Amino acid sequence: MISDNRHDREHRGAVKHGDALLAGILRCRRCGRKLTIRYTGGRHDIPRYSCSRGWLDNGEPRCIAFGGLTVDDAIAGEILRVVQPAAIAAAIQVQQHETQKRDDVRAALTRDLEAARFAADRAFRQYDAIDPQNRLVAAELELRWNRALERVTDLQERIAAHDRQRPTSTSATPDDLASLASDLKTVWADPATDARLKKRIVRTLIHEVIADIEPQAGEIVLILHWVGGIHTELRLPRRRRGQSKSTAVEIIEAIRVLVRIASDDLIAGLLNRNRLTTGYGNRWTRERVTSLRSHHKIPVYSQEVRQSEGWMTLTQAAATLAVSAKTLRLAAERAEVEAQHPLPDGPWIFKRTALETDAAHRLAPGNRNTPAGPDTHQQKLNLSMT
Repeated sequence: MISDNRHDREHRGAVKHGDALLAGILRCRRCGRKLTIRYTGGRHDIPRYSCSRGWLDNGEPRCIAFGGLTVDDAIAGEILRVVQPAAIAAAIQVQQHETQKRDDVRAALTRDLEAARFAADRAFRQYDAIDPQNRLVAAELELRWNRALERVTDLQERIAAHDRQRPTSTSATPDDLASLASDLKTVWADPATDARLKKRIVRTLIHEVIADIEPQAGEIVLILHWVGGIHTELRLPRRRRGQSKSTAVEIIEAIRVLVRIASDDLIAGLLNRNRLTTGYGNRWTRERVTSLRSHHKIPVYSQEVRQSEGWMTLTQAAATLAVSAKTLRLAAERAEVEAQHPLPDGPWIFKRTALETDAAHRLAPGNRNTPAGPDTHQQKLNLSMT
């Protein structure tokens, strides 16, 4: 029986080995006790926080309970928001340190080379000044001169090797490092990232989290007590039962836009190309897109509706304006022409009415503001020929 209990605890996932970020630092706002953690789901990998200590110790009613996925994701987002500026500063400091270190090494080698050349020149002058009849002294001075020349050659080769090892690419700018810091979210969400490392980062930055539930608003209220003394309040929608495996809202909204120009087959391909998955982590198929549309009452793609409402792709809209697709895309990115771009790696969607604006017509070659001929107001420069 003892072995069975131990196996059950390991299967559920103990606080020490589980993936829950806030185990041990989450406190109930109503009674002041720390919340406990248990793992649910078919694979016992979904955390759930609850204030059950009063019930376990004294039989008191439970205070609050809520799913841990939304809370952990929100805390992770706050952690990454705080850590990213520090990561940029640390990367810049490391880059400067490495550059300074390389410069110091080269400066030391250059000083050694100057000293070696001076020694070689001195040895040569001593050898040149000796009487050739004194063969023993001349041989010794010639040997010293050769050794000095070997030292010079060795230092020159070391400096050349040091320069060859210098990175050929230019140093990363703060903007480059900022883009790299944005990848921290990807690293954090990677299943291969150690959960214990995440917990250590959380406990290094956050002293305690006070939790409560507002039933009227249907929200989870979290107050983060940072180690530095700053407090942050987060309000999260309370996840309903069975919602942990639902499709992300961003994907649903993207499908709602894409049905204006694409069928379910094409939408599934676009979602897969952007590496988006269903709530259960599966690839998208036509059947899954159709099922999601039906559940959220999203209308099916219709060629008639598309033509009547005037929805166009980038290529079609560019042909309507008689401009290149690149010109129109850049104008849409600058918000000069209204357009929708629901997926990073997906189509631009235009409406016919957006192409009838003055800003859209100015994109045509004959309507651009850049004059084709010389400016009549430009002053002439008269050069004297005398």
